[in-house]
Amino acid sequence: MTGRFLRTLRGESTDGVPIWLMRQAGRYLPGYRKLREQHGILELAKDPRLASEVALEPLRLFDLDAAIVFADIVHPLEGTGVPLRLDPGTGPVVLHPVRRSEDLETLRASHDVAKETAFVGETIRRLRDATDKPVLGFSAAPFTLACYLVEGAYARDFPEVRRMILGQPDLFRKLLMHLTGVVIDYLRMQERAGAQALQVFDTWAGLLSPGQYSKFAQPSLSEVLTSVDVPTLYFSTSSRHLLELQASLGATGISVDWRVPIDEARKVVGAPTVLQGNLDPAALLASPEAMEVAAGDVLRRLPRDGHHIFNLGHGVLPQTDPQNVKRLVDFVHAHSGGE
Repeated sequence: MTGRFLRTLRGESTDGVPIWLMRQAGRYLPGYRKLREQHGILELAKDPRLASEVALEPLRLFDLDAAIVFADIVHPLEGTGVPLRLDPGTGPVVLHPVRRSEDLETLRASHDVAKETAFVGETIRRLRDATDKPVLGFSAAPFTLACYLVEGAYARDFPEVRRMILGQPDLFRKLLMHLTGVVIDYLRMQERAGAQALQVFDTWAGLLSPGQYSKFAQPSLSEVLTSVDVPTLYFSTSSRHLLELQASLGATGISVDWRVPIDEARKVVGAPTVLQGNLDPAALLASPEAMEVAAGDVLRRLPRDGHHIFNLGHGVLPQTDPQNVKRLVDFVHAHSGGE
C-alpha cells in the first residue's frame, strides 16, 4: 500500500493507482486553519515542528499514498537574499524586481541557498521519522521564479517578463542560468534530507510559445531535473502546446492539468514516462456523485501500462470539504485495484 507511489515512479507493477493531491496539506483543513490563526504562512513553513504537523494532518485524515513537505515556492528566492513579502490574495511580492543587468549582478551576490533554507530539510527529516509514506519535496522551476523576480508580483500575462524575453533575451537567459543553480542546490539539499521524490512546479510555463520554451525554459529544466538521483515530477498549467517538449526534459513523470484528457496526453508523451493528474479541482466542490463521475472518467482514460499517479490538475481549492477529499481517495483506491 505505502509503496504504490514510488513503485509507479520506478516503473514497477502495483496493486492500484497511487493518489496524492497538490496542496493536500493546508488551507481547506481545520487543523491548518487553526494554526493560521496564530501564525503567518512563512512562519509556519520555517518552523519544522509546525510545518511537519501541517504536512501530517492529511495523512491522518485520508489514505493518501505520499506526503508532500509543507513549504513555500519563495524559499529559494529567500535563500538568495531577495527582499520579498507574501501578500494575502497576491502571493510573493519582490521589493526590487530584476529589470536591468545591474539588478542581476546584485542578485548574484554570494549566498548559500541550501544553508539558508535548511529548515525545509529538517521538516523532511521529521516527516521521514513520523510516517512510512514516501515524502515528496519540491521547488518552483527557474522560469516561474524568474516570473516573480522580473514582474515583482503576479500580474495577468506577466508583461514585464515577456518584454524582457523579447527585448533583452540575453539578460533573461543569464537570469535563468543563475536560478538554475539556485534550484539545483535547493533540491539537492532536500534529497540529502531524505526526500524520496521531487516535484518541480512551473506554474507560468504556459505563457511561453514552443519556441520560447525550447530556447529559455527547456535547457534550465533539463539541467534541474537530471541533477538529482531520486525520481522527479514536472508540473505546469495551461501548457498543452508544450507537452511534446516536456516529454524530453528528463523528468520521471509529467503532471498535466485538467485541460487535456489524460489519454490524449499519453499519446503525446509516450511511455515509459509517468503521467500525473488530472482531475479538475472544482470536482471536489461538486456533489459526491458528480465528483465520482469526473474521477471515474480520469480512471477510464488511463492506459493499462500502470504508469500513472492520480492527482488534481492543480491544488485543492480552499472551499473544499475535507469529506470530499476522503471520498475521492477512497474512490480511486476502490476503482483502480486498491483496497
